[in-house]
Amino acid sequence: MNTAIVLIDCATDSIPEVAQAIADIDGVSEVYSVTGQVDLIAVVRVRRFEDIATVITGQISKVPGVLNTDSHVAFSVFSRHDLDAAFSLGFPDAD
Repeated sequence: MNTAIVLIDCATDSIPEVAQAIADIDGVSEVYSVTGQVDLIAVVRVRRFEDIATVITGQISKVPGVLNTDSHVAFSVFSRHDLDAAFSLGFPDAD
């Protein structure tokens, strides 16, 4: 799986609509409305590396209300959640 994190500036009067339109794009797994220097952060997860460009420049950037994107392609993932799932035998937690 190839992952990219996309920082998105959009028209402030249409943040919810832009976020929903981006969330509906195939390859976008999550969209967060955030505080700080950008309005939205989208997580793109695709099987083929080439599909990252298709999703970001071909679709996200063309959503009405998107003003700018700044994309970051992930090299590796470090997550307790992923490690727990990898070592899980399918039994419920003993807690």
